Amino acid sequence: MIELRPFNRLGAADHGWLKAKHHFSFGSHYDPGNMGFGALRVWNDDEIAPNTGFPAHPHANMEIITYVREGAITHQDSLGNKGRTEAGDVQVMSAGSGIRHSEYNLEPRPTKIFQIWIEPTTDGGAPTWGAKPFPKSDRSGKFVTIASGEASDKDALPIRANARVLAATLKAGESAHYTPHKARHLYLVPAAGKIEVNGINVNARDGLAISDEPQLKITALEDSELVLVDAA
Repeated sequence: MIELRPFNRLGAADHGWLKAKHHFSFGSHYDPGNMGFGALRVWNDDEIAPNTGFPAHPHANMEIITYVREGAITHQDSLGNKGRTEAGDVQVMSAGSGIRHSEYNLEPRPTKIFQIWIEPTTDGGAPTWGAKPFPKSDRSGKFVTIASGEASDKDALPIRANARVLAATLKAGESAHYTPHKARHLYLVPAAGKIEVNGINVNARDGLAISDEPQLKITALEDSELVLVDAA
């Protein structure tokens, strides 16, 4: 089963400094029929104005992955971690038993991110934060795992969830294949470009909810950048 969720039909919020689209119920966009997809709870498409951002606020019992599409995000948290994550890089925060953090765009132009929340396999535990570059050249023509709860994904940022987050870049005309395990929930979003997935056209920033598909064939109709969550 494949369900297309067009970008122009997603929930939206405009706070002036923040323009957001919500693939699932979030904040003032309350949709009780769309509270997530498997362990995937939140997928926000955020544009943050220069020299603005999210002041310090708490999280607990959630795995939070930030995929930077354009610009950079500057993080600071109650553990003393500080870091600037720029386009092509990824940061992960395991909120665990509780953490406070702030996220600011200190750049001279807007920053665009996907913020992805995945429910952990167990509550509690010490909170952690980490970031890592994932050059687009390294994921050219194939999916690379950027965050994972699988111990075998040694090059990925670790998360405490039965899930993997993957990314790929495809040139126009290129195809990639992905074979999910049974009983998984897949959510695919092109950060840029246009693709065809098992015969369905998907535009930039559309969402594609996928389940019970034995094989995915993803063909780029334009140069494309993809993010995929594979979750229980």
